[in-house]
Amino acid sequence: MPIVKNVSRAVSQLLQSSGCACGISIVPVRCIGVSPRQVASDASFHSISFSESDHPRVLITGGLGQLGVGLAKLLRKRFGKSNVILSDIRKPADSVFYSGPFIYADILDYKNLREIVVNNRITWLFHYSALLSAVGEANVPLARAVNITGLHNVLDIAAEHNLRLFVPSTIGAFGPTSPRDPTPDLCIQRPRTIYGVSKVHAELMGEYYHYRYGLDFRCLRYPGIISADSQPGGGTTDYAVQIFHDAIKTGKFQCNLKPDSRLPMMYIDDCLKATLEVMEAPAEALSMRTYNISAMSFTPEELVQEVQKHIPELQVTYNVDEIRQAIADSWPMNFDDRNARRDWGWKHDYDLPELVTTMFSFLGSDSRIAQAN
Repeated sequence: MPIVKNVSRAVSQLLQSSGCACGISIVPVRCIGVSPRQVASDASFHSISFSESDHPRVLITGGLGQLGVGLAKLLRKRFGKSNVILSDIRKPADSVFYSGPFIYADILDYKNLREIVVNNRITWLFHYSALLSAVGEANVPLARAVNITGLHNVLDIAAEHNLRLFVPSTIGAFGPTSPRDPTPDLCIQRPRTIYGVSKVHAELMGEYYHYRYGLDFRCLRYPGIISADSQPGGGTTDYAVQIFHDAIKTGKFQCNLKPDSRLPMMYIDDCLKATLEVMEAPAEALSMRTYNISAMSFTPEELVQEVQKHIPELQVTYNVDEIRQAIADSWPMNFDDRNARRDWGWKHDYDLPELVTTMFSFLGSDSRIAQAN
């Protein structure tokens, strides 16, 4: 099978290159193929309801990426450490491994994933395994395998075992023909990256399984997510994370987007809060299965100005990456998230000044606040 050979070669190249796997979950391709299962045509599945004393049993796939570890920490505080299992195909750091249950889980291995769900009596599944935008464009066969084939495995297992399933989507699910300022929940979606295409596919397949089989599918379109405890993972919005590391380490930052490229952004605590809130929301409160969520929207130039209030000597240059810039130019400038705010009470906590102050606080910088004249 030529495709398997090509994807295997792509995996090897990624693993050998420096830094390319940060924040993403790269899966082995030995199991690509048709899984020996099929959802019955007359099947009808319904999510389990939980009482206040009966916590869900949670599995997080792709858990060593940007969001998984933080989500596990939040869910363990709420539901108990033993009820939340983090999984990935990579070896976790000691701090992650000893903080709670961790297991190996390959989303392309249907049988293994199914055994994990059955043996651990999983009731909620958060599916975070994916290749991000820029990395996906450099490795389309691998992105197709991880983002689409892996999703199909998760959907079938979730439907078969009555799981409440969360799959994140992204601003990348929109394209140059989508309205950009603002971008509503429902509009034309014609993305031009394999990452975006796979996320539109995930939204539609999840909604189809909900209406066809009763699968309790829930999805949020994340903006660019900024966090202090993870390295950039190949996304177009990762400049907004890199600037903090570079400002502290070298005092110099080279941005790969134009200074006026406006994109929706969110601090990770808001992102994780929204994810838990939508999963806990009563099904009858949800008027749709995929929601935009947003907190702020800024340009690299605006972020630089805010960062320089803490580190005035920061030197910034712009070396535009044509691939990332083309992706950014096709994405929303502002998200319209009024439906999330109306249906289940979404409300963000962090705007740009709070974001920058919090990032420097967590990164332990010796920055100083510039005094107003």
